[in-house]
Amino acid sequence: MASSQGVLTRVVAYIRPVAPTPSDDLVPAPASGRVFTTSRRVSIADATPDGRMEFDAIARFLQDAGNDDTDDAGLVELGLAWIARRAVFEVIVPARARESLGIETWCSGTGSRWAERRTRLTGEHGALIEAAMLWIHIDTQTGRPQKWGSEFADTYLPAAEGREVTARLQHPKRPPEPGETNEMRFTFRQTDMDAFAHVNNAAYLAILEESLGGNSPASSVRVEVEWRTPSVAGEELTVREVIGEDGVLAWVVRDDEVRATYAFRPLTD
Repeated sequence: MASSQGVLTRVVAYIRPVAPTPSDDLVPAPASGRVFTTSRRVSIADATPDGRMEFDAIARFLQDAGNDDTDDAGLVELGLAWIARRAVFEVIVPARARESLGIETWCSGTGSRWAERRTRLTGEHGALIEAAMLWIHIDTQTGRPQKWGSEFADTYLPAAEGREVTARLQHPKRPPEPGETNEMRFTFRQTDMDAFAHVNNAAYLAILEESLGGNSPASSVRVEVEWRTPSVAGEELTVREVIGEDGVLAWVVRDDEVRATYAFRPLTD
């Protein structure tokens, strides 16, 4: 794992790939129902020095597409509030700096107080990224999950085609003990904060980019990230990373509290 503090020696430890769950099935676009389409160009600020679109930039594109969809549907005035719970994306062909991406997004499943959003990014030069993000609907006053209303249901549920998904997290909550993993100190910046007064979900993927140390994967990859507790700028966090034959699994912790986890592994046929 690379950081401004130096390069940590990677340990060799076997980890099994995280088992797919119903919410991880990257289902195709529906035959009917709302599918929102838009486009966006990968800026030079979204890319690594070798031109690959960064993973945190992918996460921002996914969030922005969802917000644009809500605005376009005329639901923004309802004050719907959603927090990200889990995301899966498969970078089959990486997007490149200055590549124009077509974006399709739709509701691909629901639970009693949550919904899954599927997004597909396709580039003019062949980029292909498939993603699914699970969002929890919350009460803005209490912060507790609450059932989405009829306006949301009328707009988005036809595309879900009755598919139900779980909100259960899949990564092991408890990280290995110190000394059993690679470790890196990491601090979010003030610019990582968003309008909800916590570190934006996409910023956690910047930690993965630090782990890669500026290198690009040699093959198509699958990335999973799960969010548990919000962070704020300036906190000193510890990233505990286990590397095995099947990929990487990492915990982002503050003292003994897990803020988020991510998994990263090559895609196999």
